[in-house]
Amino acid sequence: MTADPALPALLREIRACALCAAHLPLGPRPIVQAGGGARLLIIGQAPGTAVHASGVAWDDPSGDRLREWTGIDAATFYDPGRVALMPMGFCYPGKVAGAGDAPPRPECAPTWHARLLGALPDIRLTLLVGLYAQGAYARAAATSLTERVRDQGDADDAILSLPHPSWRSTGWMRRNPWFEADILPLLRARVAAALR
Repeated sequence: MTADPALPALLREIRACALCAAHLPLGPRPIVQAGGGARLLIIGQAPGTAVHASGVAWDDPSGDRLREWTGIDAATFYDPGRVALMPMGFCYPGKVAGAGDAPPRPECAPTWHARLLGALPDIRLTLLVGLYAQGAYARAAATSLTERVRDQGDADDAILSLPHPSWRSTGWMRRNPWFEADILPLLRARVAAALR
């Protein structure tokens, strides 16, 4: 199959979106990457301030860690013909006092996700990065992020769940050494197979 010929127009429409501009402290700057033939889809949370400033998805230390986890280099990661990057909220949502970044805006995913997913028929593997993506798309009945990450299903499952690769995951990884020992090799193998 090939990508929907309307994909370029859809991406322009997404990048011009100002649906929730009144709620965005830095204004709208939708961040998305997709191209015809993309085989790997990464659904994250929402851009942080560094990504908002650069306009490039995962262009921060979390992105460095995610690329390390997946075993793919930056050139592959930023090739829209191979990797699609779709956050739950396309714009930086602001901060919550004492709690880090605010949740993704609730208007975003219902407005854009179905249309974008429909234009990407060649996706072989989807990575759900963090609680918001897993809350929307995880199939497992697990009750916590740790359970979802540990229970990755069978080798043919087209969805894998990951913790968010921010600095906050360092403590979680120490408490869950099976993630590096068991899940990261599985993740790298599945990503490599999807991109072949």
